[in-house]
Amino acid sequence: MIYERDFADSPAAVSEARRYTLDALRGVSKPVIEATLVMVSELASNCIRHASERFNLVIARTDDEIRVEVSDAGPGRPSVRRPPDAEPSGRGLQIVSALADRWGVRVKPGSAGKTVWFVVGV
Repeated sequence: MIYERDFADSPAAVSEARRYTLDALRGVSKPVIEATLVMVSELASNCIRHASERFNLVIARTDDEIRVEVSDAGPGRPSVRRPPDAEPSGRGLQIVSALADRWGVRVKPGSAGKTVWFVVGV
């Protein structure tokens, strides 16, 4: 089953994306839901903060795994940062890396924009 929705460039879109994800994951175990919600929050927040663009969320469910893709049309390529302890932000992709079974970034060839994706087993 595939769920897809666009979200506005606004802080409220992060909680909307979490609610949408929660609805899409009905029947999945609580630990998988919680980890997925954290990662969706991080990636949606990154779109709002760094791309300043609308973003698209795709959730693909199979019996074995959940694949989530968050795409935006903003410039730049996401990378895992290692900020100093005193810096209050910059750890979103560290969190995704720690919680996901697999993850990565796809850059749109010839234009601005990218997709950050992750997979978790069910």
